[in-house]
Amino acid sequence: MHVLDDPDDLSPRAQAFLCRAGTRQPEQPRLLTDLMQVPDRSGRLIAAPLELTVRREAFAARFGGLRYDVRRSARIGDERLDTLRRWQFDLLDMVRAERTGWSFAWYGERVSSPVFYLAHTDGRFGVSEAGPFLEVCPSINHLIEGHALMDELYDWEPVPPSSLEAWVPNDMTNAHLGELLAALPPVPEASGPCDRWWRSDEFAIRLFHGWTGRRPRPTGVMIWSRDGQI
Repeated sequence: MHVLDDPDDLSPRAQAFLCRAGTRQPEQPRLLTDLMQVPDRSGRLIAAPLELTVRREAFAARFGGLRYDVRRSARIGDERLDTLRRWQFDLLDMVRAERTGWSFAWYGERVSSPVFYLAHTDGRFGVSEAGPFLEVCPSINHLIEGHALMDELYDWEPVPPSSLEAWVPNDMTNAHLGELLAALPPVPEASGPCDRWWRSDEFAIRLFHGWTGRRPRPTGVMIWSRDGQI
C-alpha cells in the first residue's frame, strides 16, 4: 500500500509532514522490472533477478508518484539562506549490479546534482558519483524521517558554518560540539551510520557523510538553535 495511504510505520512527525506536504502524482509509464534485461557485473545482459524485481516493484507500489517539498535553512557567513526543495519518488530505468545485490535509480531531489539517487535491494538509500554505491540512509523511511525533521527546523536559526548541499559537506570544529551532542537525545528513526540526528527543545544537530566517493568520506555538520545561540 502507498505510504500516503498507510504511513503507520513512520513517526508522528513524519506522518504530519506527509499529511501537510505530500502529494501523489500518477506514475510515469515504465517497463516493469520482470520484463527488463539488466547488466550484471561483467556487463552481460541477463533477465532481471527475482530479488531486483521484488524490491523495485515494491518501491513503486510504496512510494511511486510521491512528491513533497522540504524547507531548508542554512547560514553561509552572515547570510541566512532558505530554500524549498522538491523530492520526486519515481523510478528511472537505470539498474546496477553492486558488489553485493543490486541498486536501481529514481529521481530524488529535483536540483542540479553531481550524484544520482539509488535504492539498494537490501533497503538502503544511497547515491553515486558514477562510482560505487554510497550509503546515505538505512532505508527510504529514514530518509523521509530526516526530511520531516529538516522541515520542522525551518523556523529555527541555523548556526554557521553550514551547507545547503549534502555533497559539499562543511566540517566544523567547535569546542562545544561534543558537549552539545552529549546533552542531546538522538533521533533514531532519522539516523543511521552515515546520517545521524540529535534534537532537544533548544538545539538540533545533524552529522552526515558527504555524498562523495573520496575516502574517507568527509563529515558535514549542521546545527540549529531555537534562539540562535549555542
